[in-house]
Amino acid sequence: MEAVYKDKNFIVCIKPAGVLSTDEAGGMPSLVREYLGDEKACVRTVHRLDQVVSGLMVLARNPETASELSRQIRDDEFGKSYLAVVHGILPEKEGRMTDLLLRSKEERKTYVVTETGKNVQEAILEYEVLKETPSLSLVKINLITGRTHQIRCQFSSRGLPLVGDRKYSTLEDGCDIALWSYSISFTNPTDGRQVEFKHKPPETYPWTEFDIKHMAIY
Repeated sequence: MEAVYKDKNFIVCIKPAGVLSTDEAGGMPSLVREYLGDEKACVRTVHRLDQVVSGLMVLARNPETASELSRQIRDDEFGKSYLAVVHGILPEKEGRMTDLLLRSKEERKTYVVTETGKNVQEAILEYEVLKETPSLSLVKINLITGRTHQIRCQFSSRGLPLVGDRKYSTLEDGCDIALWSYSISFTNPTDGRQVEFKHKPPETYPWTEFDIKHMAIY
């Protein structure tokens, strides 16, 4: 696990693929305690990434910071941007996706539906196509809402499954899912200043199809 920034109140890390966000054996709080060298350290999850997803994640180091960051998330004051590689070419190079999503706890899967009802929530995201190959698109995504599997479900429902997604795609890509938590921004609970952290995905397929290392992403 790589730490991007840490102080006495919070730590910003790169969550590895396959690691749970929650506080259990092998989860992110556990990895952070190991990194800090203190198995009894207070480390609290305030937002989650899907287990298969990698990238930036902030964890609180005391109850007060956890409470304040959680409040910012509830009040839509916490910014999150993702990078994704999807199969196909989007007809519009930037735009907004708005859907009704039904979460099936039994199947552990999310579906786009047409009518409101129990376990149905509105899901909104904004996207911008950064680069294309003949068959793939590199997309930057700003989440307006934060529903379970939202990005994966909304794109796959439009025939644009994420590369490496084994739940919402039938294609065999032979790689981890190409969904990366690229940027997070929030108000530092200590001094009230706005902070932002960015980190590019690794130089592995399919990111290498876009020379991601040398791209300027804002």
